[in-house]
Amino acid sequence: MDDSFIIEVVVNNLVYGFEAQLVEVGYIHKVMVVINNINVIYEPDEERNYRAIITDKDIPLVRHTDIELIQAVGNAIELARQS
Repeated sequence: MDDSFIIEVVVNNLVYGFEAQLVEVGYIHKVMVVINNINVIYEPDEERNYRAIITDKDIPLVRHTDIELIQAVGNAIELARQS
């Protein structure tokens, strides 16, 4: 079952809300988020920390501010997992 939800983050005193989709693939799950037209997939690594995956075609679109947002969304996912 796929679920959608909103992830809110604060970066540089601005509040951002991104629609996210939880996708279960076999025994693992992934969180898919579009951040400023960049498709980012968060998935747990071997140590159960979330890593962000960006496709080769989207890498040229990433700006410095996008990196901050990508990290903030990853942190929000980590916090949600821990609670």
